[in-house]
Amino acid sequence: MNTPFAETLSVVLLVAVLAWAVVRPFGLPEAVMAVPAAGVAVATGAISLGHARAEAERLGPVVGFLAAVLVLAHFCDVEGLFRACGAWMARWARGRPVRLLTAVFALASAITAVLSLDATIVLLTPVVFATAARTGVRPKPHVYACTHLSNTASLLLPVSNLTNLLAFAASGLSFTRFAALMALPWLVAIGAEYAVFRGFFARDLAASAPAPETGEPPGLPVFALVTVACTLAGFVVASAFAVEPVWAALAGALVLAARALVQRRATAVSVVRAAAPAFLAFVLSLGVVVRAVVDNGLATALGHLLPAGTGLPALLGIAALAAVLANLINNLPAVLVLLPLAAPAGPGAVLAVLLGVNIGPNLTYAGSLATLLWRRIVHQHDHGVDLKEFTRLGLLAVPAALVPAVVALWGALQVV
Repeated sequence: MNTPFAETLSVVLLVAVLAWAVVRPFGLPEAVMAVPAAGVAVATGAISLGHARAEAERLGPVVGFLAAVLVLAHFCDVEGLFRACGAWMARWARGRPVRLLTAVFALASAITAVLSLDATIVLLTPVVFATAARTGVRPKPHVYACTHLSNTASLLLPVSNLTNLLAFAASGLSFTRFAALMALPWLVAIGAEYAVFRGFFARDLAASAPAPETGEPPGLPVFALVTVACTLAGFVVASAFAVEPVWAALAGALVLAARALVQRRATAVSVVRAAAPAFLAFVLSLGVVVRAVVDNGLATALGHLLPAGTGLPALLGIAALAAVLANLINNLPAVLVLLPLAAPAGPGAVLAVLLGVNIGPNLTYAGSLATLLWRRIVHQHDHGVDLKEFTRLGLLAVPAALVPAVVALWGALQVV
C-alpha cells in the first residue's frame, strides 16, 4: 500500500471502531466492528502481519489478566460482597446525603483499586442506585461519583485498570514500587474530586431524608474477602519473582469460581460469560488497529508534541497531552500510542501518561470505555444523564484533580 492510503485507511478504521463502541447499534458488542477492522488492516497491508502478531503477543498477558479480574469481581458479587457494601452505606449514611457521598467515595475508591474499575461500574453502580432509593436521597451525586472514581481511583495499583497494566509493563517498576509512587497522586486526585463534588452538587446534598429502617444487615462474605486479600498478596509475590500478575489473578478467580460451581451457584457457561470474551476480543483488535495508526505516522506526529524530560513542567505537559488525546480517541488507544514514546524517558514519564489517561476521561462520555458502560447502566435504571451537566462537572474536576496529582507524582519521584 502507498503511505497516504495506509494512513487514511488506518484512521478511518480507528474512527469506525470507536464510533461503534460509543453507539453500539442494536446493543451489539464492540467486537462486532473491531475484529473485522483489525482483519481489514492486516489484509490490506495497513499493518504488517508481523506487527499485528507482535501487538497481540504484547497484549496477551494483559487481556488474560483482565479476564481473570472480571471473573474474580463477578464471583465476589455472587458471594454477596456488593450487597454487604450497600447495607453498610445505608446504615452509615442514615439518610444524610453527605455521609452517603463520603461512603460511596471510600467504597468506590477501594473497589476500583483492588477489583478494577469494571467492578465499580458494573457491580457497585446498581448498588448505589438501590442504596440511594432505600435511604431516600437524590441519587445523582452518588451515581456520578461511581463513574468519576472508576477512572480517577484506578491510579493506585497496576491491577486497577487495563491502562495501568500496560503502563506497568512499560515502566519497568515492581508492583510495590508502582504502588508507592502512585499512592500520593491517588489520594490527592480523590480528595480533589471529593471537594469538587461537594461544591457542584451542594443543592442535592442539602436535601436530607429521614433515617431509613435498614433491617438486619447481610453477613460479611469472609471467604471472598480472604480470597481477594490472598490475590493481592499474590500480586506482590509474583512481582518479586518476575512472574506475570495474571497467574495470581487467575488463581483467585479459579478459587471463587470453583466454590460457586460446587455450590451450584454458577455453571461453566456463566464462568465464561463473566470473563466477557467479546470484550477481550475487542481489546485485542483495538490494539491492532491502533498499532496500524501508529505505524502510519501518528507516533511521529505525537513525538514532536510530547515534552522531553521528567521535570515538573514536562510531567504536566505529558499528562495534559495524554488527557486531551484520551478524550479525542478514548483512553485505551491513547495509552497504546503514548507509552512507547514516553518509556525511553523513564517511569516518571510513563506514570504521567497514566495520570492523563485515567483522570482526563472524566471530561467526556467517549473518554473511557468505563464511562460508556456507566452511561448504559444509568439509562437501564431510568435515570437521565445530561451531557451539559456531565461536561461542566468534568471541566471542574479534571483540572482540579490532574494538576495536583502530577505535582504529587513529581514529589513522589524525588522521595521514593
